[in-house]
Amino acid sequence: MSRVVVIIGAQWGDEGKGKVVDLLAERFDVVARYQGGHNAGHSVKVGEKAYALHLIPSGIIHPGKTCVLGNGMVIDPIAFFAEADRLSAQGLQVTPERVKVSARAHLILPYHRALDHTSEERLGNEKVGTTLRGIGPAYEDKAGRRGIRVADAVNPELLRSRIERNIEDANLVIRRYRGTTLDAKQVFEEIAPLAERLEPFITDTTAYLNNALREGRSVLVEGAQATLLDVDHGTYPFVTSSSTTSGGACAGLGLAPQKISGVLGIVRTYTTRVGEGPFPTEMLEGEAEIGQLIRERGHEYGVSTGRPRRCGWFDAFATRYAAEINGFDSVALTKLDILDTLDEIKVCTGYRLRGRACESFPAVSQELREVEPVYETLPGWKSSTEGVTELDKLPAAARDYVRFISERIGVAVGLVSTGPERGQTILVRDSALDQWLNP
Repeated sequence: MSRVVVIIGAQWGDEGKGKVVDLLAERFDVVARYQGGHNAGHSVKVGEKAYALHLIPSGIIHPGKTCVLGNGMVIDPIAFFAEADRLSAQGLQVTPERVKVSARAHLILPYHRALDHTSEERLGNEKVGTTLRGIGPAYEDKAGRRGIRVADAVNPELLRSRIERNIEDANLVIRRYRGTTLDAKQVFEEIAPLAERLEPFITDTTAYLNNALREGRSVLVEGAQATLLDVDHGTYPFVTSSSTTSGGACAGLGLAPQKISGVLGIVRTYTTRVGEGPFPTEMLEGEAEIGQLIRERGHEYGVSTGRPRRCGWFDAFATRYAAEINGFDSVALTKLDILDTLDEIKVCTGYRLRGRACESFPAVSQELREVEPVYETLPGWKSSTEGVTELDKLPAAARDYVRFISERIGVAVGLVSTGPERGQTILVRDSALDQWLNP
């Protein structure tokens, strides 16, 4: 039966989307990604093997599943083939039969990376904290109608002329702020063979996905980053450069809104953030030791960059905002086991700004820096939840914590992750998620 389920991160990313997509992928025919580039990272553990995924959807791990890189993505061909070759060496089939790259997706080229470095250097103390992989500049070119799409790259003369035009403009900035320039001929000679190698993967993915649905196949849609990094609805300007919400899935894949069957939010039991930007519940000063404990227990280091993630208490106020924007029908609650050793656990249930309660999530980053989180404190359970697979087998305090989060964000919990392995998962019976998986 055809169905489309969209997986969305509800916080600042790194919520464990990779594991959830991997867990659900076996129930779907196609796994599609709709935005972002190789600044995203999913780490998926299957038995003794660990897979690091940046561009290719987690469905690649499952034999027979088709993976789609949608038109809303920006794709670095160097990074794409580095990842494809690494996954192939791990025994996965990364072939044109299994991986479809949208002809309408835009390319990230070497001058985008150079401009990314330049931009961060120019901003100084106000830098965004990007991954420096050229994502933002590639989306700037897309919006400015000077981008190079995947379909353009297979025409060598068109590729050459557009690289020459774009590098001429890019070098004006690069030369001024870095004292160096890029050579258009060298860039073309690096990219042209990769474009030729990419050609068998190129597909009209919009037509492919819509045809798949007409034929009764099912599609699992995978987002990168998360809601609070959305270019419109996130903590601007400390955001990514694309639409990370469920609405972005329609534009980034060419699927009509009414074709979406459901939206699953991925919610971690605490909050992290990578890079710069406001983070109201961050564990600082007297709580830094707890933050470091969670960082080490949760292995909170970026898959793409290795950067340590900033850790904080669960922010129900921000997550409720994310649930409203995306229309979550169900949430998957991840990394419950990381909190097993805590005596007590705080949850932010609201913000106060200059003495007044905030009625909505602030749009101004400076206000987010100033807000005072309003906390409720719950008792910890001080026992292991790792590997528990039934909700009623959790310690009573852990069940209360799951229930409390669900009530505060206004969405029922459909899944609880109790470890990194596929089997370390609780699927809540009769939840919306359960119904999607067992129609």
